[in-house]
Amino acid sequence: MELSLSPLIYLAIFGSVLLLINGIYLLAFGRSIEHDSKLNRRLELLEKGRAKKDVMEQLRKERSIHRSGLSIPIYGLLEDRARKGNIAFSARSLLLLMVALSVFSFVMLSFATSTEVTMRAGIGVLFGFGGVFFWVSRKAKKRVAAIEEQLPEAIDLMVRSLRVGHPFGAALSIAADEVSDPLGTELGLIGDELSYGRDAGEAISEFADRVDLQDLRFLAVAVSIQQRSGGNLAEILDGLSKVVRSRFKLFRRVRAITAEARWSGLFLSVFPLAALVMIQAIKPDYYDNVKETPLYLPLAIVVVLFLIINVLYMRKMTDIKV
Repeated sequence: MELSLSPLIYLAIFGSVLLLINGIYLLAFGRSIEHDSKLNRRLELLEKGRAKKDVMEQLRKERSIHRSGLSIPIYGLLEDRARKGNIAFSARSLLLLMVALSVFSFVMLSFATSTEVTMRAGIGVLFGFGGVFFWVSRKAKKRVAAIEEQLPEAIDLMVRSLRVGHPFGAALSIAADEVSDPLGTELGLIGDELSYGRDAGEAISEFADRVDLQDLRFLAVAVSIQQRSGGNLAEILDGLSKVVRSRFKLFRRVRAITAEARWSGLFLSVFPLAALVMIQAIKPDYYDNVKETPLYLPLAIVVVLFLIINVLYMRKMTDIKV
């Protein structure tokens, strides 16, 4: 039995694409751009001796690179993911990176495999564009999940500060100094903007729209109503903190209940691809007898479409909103 190393080569090239993306990102912007250190990035910049105004302008500039508002499907989707993940690359730079990595993948496939040129070009484009989109989506999902988990703690810190007599702007800044990234830098930027006269509800609402979190929209509405109508903001935020924690607890419970269905859907989605890879590795000439038939390509396209529909449908079935 002759084993083929082609599937492992494809996997290695795709992995190298992901590593290259992360390496280019860190090389261009440094380790602090990752937003996962215990000392948040805003405090790190302030500790280097930079003025608060300069730090605020830099952070605002980094957040303004994803505001083109173009409605082109792929471009708009990429820009939305980059905005949620606070990726320092603009959407245009990410598209250029996709093209460059597609060329890199094609060259690597040309050296490592003997497949046809059209096949190498197609796989190269798939690796380049898919690798960048996968990397950006993973960054966005990780960052939004971290913010959602940090939010109740930050609200509790604001509630304690308000109860001892601090104004909301000072309470927000105190919470920003105590919470790590990614939420710490965002709250610190909002606190700096409030010190220059920006409306608190508007600043928090803009942050909520950027990361698309409903809990932050609740916080923005609560602050806006209190500023216009008065009331005990500490009690309002305390209630909001309990609601956010309850939603988060319910969300985890739902994920635990649907874990079997999600893993079943993942298995049904991955198994056909894994079987194809195993067949190609164990017996590379398995499909040689049918490759030249006229129905091979149309049926292969139909199978790929059914696999895509299966993945989308399985995700839809197990994606329960809380």
